[in-house]
Formats: sequence, structure tokens, C-alpha cells
Amino acid sequence: MNFKKLESFISHKMSETNLPGISLRVIKDDDIQLSRGFGFRNIEKALPANEKTSYAIASITKSFTALSIMQLKERGMLDVNDPVSDYLPSLEIKPKGEPIRLKHLLNHTSGIPALGYSESFIKKKVGAGKAWLPLADTNDMIDFINGAKEWVYSEPGERFFYSNEGYILLGAIVKKISGISYKKYVKENIFTPLEMERSFFDRKNLEDDQNLATPYILSDEGEQISSIYPTRWLKAHGGIRSNVVDLSRYLKMYLNGGKLGKTRIVTEKSLEEMKTFGVPTPSVEGSFGESGYGYGLGVIKNFFGHRLISHSGSILVSTGYIGFIPEKNIGISLLANGSGYSLSYLGMYGLALALGQDPKDCPFIFRETALEELEGIYETYRGTMKAQVKEVGDLIEVKIKDKYNEDVTQLIPEDLGEDQRIFYYLEDGNKIPVQFELGTGKINLIFERYRLKKVD
Repeated sequence: MNFKKLESFISHKMSETNLPGISLRVIKDDDIQLSRGFGFRNIEKALPANEKTSYAIASITKSFTALSIMQLKERGMLDVNDPVSDYLPSLEIKPKGEPIRLKHLLNHTSGIPALGYSESFIKKKVGAGKAWLPLADTNDMIDFINGAKEWVYSEPGERFFYSNEGYILLGAIVKKISGISYKKYVKENIFTPLEMERSFFDRKNLEDDQNLATPYILSDEGEQISSIYPTRWLKAHGGIRSNVVDLSRYLKMYLNGGKLGKTRIVTEKSLEEMKTFGVPTPSVEGSFGESGYGYGLGVIKNFFGHRLISHSGSILVSTGYIGFIPEKNIGISLLANGSGYSLSYLGMYGLALALGQDPKDCPFIFRETALEELEGIYETYRGTMKAQVKEVGDLIEVKIKDKYNEDVTQLIPEDLGEDQRIFYYLEDGNKIPVQFELGTGKINLIFERYRLKKVD
């Protein structure tokens, strides 16, 4: 299978977003379709990234935590319907008077919105923020959560609120029920049997790794600032460091129904529970229609006619994505040493190719292309006024400036057609339409009372 389009697309997006390095592996059945690195694992030393380069996998760790819970369930040591307070008695919070059960933590439906612990902690450790939360252990975290009674939004099981705090509690439950540390449990029950020989939590392993990617903060000004991995303080919700070679073995276990070779990690029944569509997530990943979350895994129901199971992760200085299509035995893993272009989109681009589809048919690609095409300088009749049109994320920004003033209007897309693209902005509570007209080799902009023509 030819993945040249994917390789070219990755290189282009890395240049566009100043992303230092990426490692990638694509698998189908038991074969490696593509395995390589892009860019640098260390810019200062000009060291290239390759398929064996290690990174922090961030929230992909949650799938390992969920898998650990399912293993303990199979051994009769817990049930996902059990109240969390059965295992952590000091957890007193009951959203809308109902107990939070293990399954609610697994699929992020506790009823408590995200409390921002990880975001605050990571930004503090890498120097990007100032907020400090002195939460050193599980007791501190439980006290923190118990204090959030007024932040409860819904009954458990009703609504998705992605929660790092919930997965910290799950890690504590793995430790309590198994009788060993969460890190030791994952190593003995997942890493070792899957021969994930360079996957670890401990800082010593990190320091000894000769093929470790340097983490970078990517500023809005395009700077690539070397930083640290804050993973020493992250465990069940985002603490694993790994590489795409090891992650491909992990994916093969899912694709093979819970085993790798002759080694069974978990039953097919438990894996199916993990992959079952839970309540819908508020965002639609890649705009492929309704998306949801199972136990430690995201679910897209219709990815070119197939079910896509995935998880992404970010700790600001390192990002990751794993995705697999069970019915086609296809999987992809990507890791990067920075937060640049979405690795989820890169992963879906690669999976589309693996399915024999044109990645241009991915909704996010069409959207990006439709917006990028509008970028440029526009002028009114005889150049009496100029406007700069620029893509800013999912929006279009129209900037009109003179020597003394700058007027910036952000446009929200409404209908991105082939020949006409309709946007709007809000003014005094009113929805004001803006229209781009595309003809042969020319683009016109109808903006307020003006008609502008793209000239550059």
C-alpha cells in the first residue's frame, strides 16, 4: 500500500505548525505497512526522529488504565457497577444524590465537569502557567474532588465530561485491589506480556533512554522551546512513555481480540465493553458524525462505513494518537514532541488511505482546504480599501487596518460549498452574513457594504 500522500501531508503540516518531530507506524493484519520518523527528536543536536524514538503518550495511558480495570473485573476482584466509594470510602461526593460508579469514571460520565487539575499542573511544571494545586497523593485528590459539590452538573451516566481526575481515582483503585502499585500492575500485566520493552513510567528509564525525544513548547510566535516531560507526576491518567513500535504491539492485541500470539491479555467480551459506544461526546472528532466514548477508548460509528476506535493524548510538550478499525484489522500509532497539527487528523488521514479511500474526502481536510483557499489580500474598487483574510483555526479572520487603527472580524463558517462559501459574524446581537464567491481563477468577497476581489 502506498502511503506517500500521508508522508507528504505530515511533512507539510509539521512545517506549517513548527512541529519538531513525529514517529509513525501503520499496521494491517500482522504486517507493518509504514514505520518511520519525521523531523527531529532533538533540534539542538540535529538528532532525527525514528520509529523507535520514545515520547510521552499522555492520555493514551487512559486506555491502559481501563484495560487494567477490565482485567481485575475478569478475575472477580471488582465490578464496573460498583460505587467508587466501595473502594475509596473517603470519596463523599454524590452528584444529584447518586453514587459515582466505576463505569462512570471509565466513560467520563461522573456528572462532575473537568476540574482542570492536569491542565494546571502541566502548565505549571513546563513554565507555561502559574496556578498551583498541591495534590501529592490520592487523599489530596479526593479532598479536591469532594470540595467540588457546587460544580456538579448532572446525574452520573447522563453526560460526558472528560475527566483526568476520574482516571486518577481509577489508578488508585487498581493499586488498592491488586495490592501493588498502579505502575507495577501495568508493567506486569500489560507491558511485560505484550513485550513492550521500552514502555515505562519511571524517571530513571526516561533518563537512560538514548532515543528519547526532547519535549518542546511551541509558542504562538513559532518558537520551539525545549522543555521537560512532566510525566513524573502523572500516572493513571497520562504517565506512560512509549514508542510507536511498542504501541503497535498494543494495537495488535486489540485487533487480535485481546491476545498477542499465544498470550491472552483480556477476553474479547471485555474488549467489546471497552469499545462500546457510550454517551455521545460533545465534540464530533473530524466531523465524521456522532462520536462517543467507551471505557478508555473513543468511538466513531461511521468512519468511511467502519467503526473507528481511538484515543489521543497531549501534555502540551508531547502528543499522541492510536486508532484502529477492528473489522479491517488496521491500526495506526503516532507520537510527537510538541503540540502542532492534530495527530488525530494525521491518524485518520493514514487510516483513510489504508482503507483505500481518498483522504480529501475526510471532512476535516475539506474544511481546512476550503478555508485555506480563501486566504490572501483583497481589494475594493481601484484599491480604495484593502483587507487581509486569514484562516485562524476553524474560523476566518478579516483584518482591515490603516496607520492608526486595526479592525478585526472573525467569521464563523455556515455553508462551505464549492462555488460559494457563507460565513457570518455577530454584531449587536445580529447575525451578519458574509459571502465568498469562487469563479474560474478568482475569488470575490461580499463583506458588509463592500465587494472585494482577491488580488494576492
